[in-house]
Amino acid sequence: MSKYRVYFLLCLVVVCLGLLTLTPNAFAKEVKKGRLLYLTLSAGFDHKVVPFSVEIVKQIGDKSGAFETTVTGDMLPFTPENLKHFDAVMFYTTGELPMTDAQKKAFIDFIRSGHGFIGVHSATDTFYMWKDYADLIGGYFNGHPWHQQVTIQVADPASSLVGFLAPSFQVNDEIYQIDDFNPQTSHVLLRLDPSSVDLKKQGARAKYYGWPVAWTRMDGKGRMFYCSLGHEHDVWNDPRYQKLLLNGINWAMGRTK
Repeated sequence: MSKYRVYFLLCLVVVCLGLLTLTPNAFAKEVKKGRLLYLTLSAGFDHKVVPFSVEIVKQIGDKSGAFETTVTGDMLPFTPENLKHFDAVMFYTTGELPMTDAQKKAFIDFIRSGHGFIGVHSATDTFYMWKDYADLIGGYFNGHPWHQQVTIQVADPASSLVGFLAPSFQVNDEIYQIDDFNPQTSHVLLRLDPSSVDLKKQGARAKYYGWPVAWTRMDGKGRMFYCSLGHEHDVWNDPRYQKLLLNGINWAMGRTK
């Protein structure tokens, strides 16, 4: 064997040993978990499913390994110092929450600086008197004439958030109508199939944008994901809904495009 071949083999061994040494740090980098602050406070209608939703959100984070959840029923965590420890805030709330002006500023600054917000069900039945919140969530609750099995259409089948549900699916839940909604500034993901409900039912009000069910928005550098489903226990227990929430939370945290 020539000395050149021996030299080549020795070099190859050295390179392989170097790669083995680097593997744990260079190629198996642990993905950092996101941190979610989940606010469950009712200043209006008290949804009985909220405690169960806490269990499900924690399970989604634990099983996926994507995030860990801190639950609060008050405004104490809404300070600049505390919020910096989180990647996103989630609301299952109602009414005019008892946030001080300083807490409101801390919350909105947190979102607009590049963090995430997730709203479920009655998050659109919250803070009617606060314009910054209206700009964040993109619309307000305006009645729920239907509480039944309906068909939900996937408005954007190409979306990684809802594409797995395409083209449509059925669900039995309380269906919200949304007011003050601008489809030009929101990306609609899901909408009600109007053929699956009685449009002449008392309280039904047609809008030119139909009945959006889930959408995303940008607020400054922040990402907002909202879904109006989530009144019923069976909905929270549905694997499809849980996957939708996981996708929405990951997106709001900036973990997916």
